[in-house]
Amino acid sequence: MDLIGIAENTVKIILILGLPSLIVSMVIGLIISVFQAVTQVSDASLSFVPKVIFVSVFILISLPWIGDNIESYTIDLWDMILIFGK
Repeated sequence: MDLIGIAENTVKIILILGLPSLIVSMVIGLIISVFQAVTQVSDASLSFVPKVIFVSVFILISLPWIGDNIESYTIDLWDMILIFGK
């Protein structure tokens, strides 16, 4: 694997680990936007605070999965360093 392959794998890992949190934030934002449109309540904190809470809870729940992925990718990178270092 060359440097381009390592960069591609890094971007792939970043997307795999980041997209679920972004999707949760987007879904919560959509639900809150519909609620605001129906009730005509337009408070900025109404959309911000629930997003922060739900995304934080989601990250805490998915932290073991994120840690496993980061650990395996880090081990792969160290193995590649050993291979390229020879």
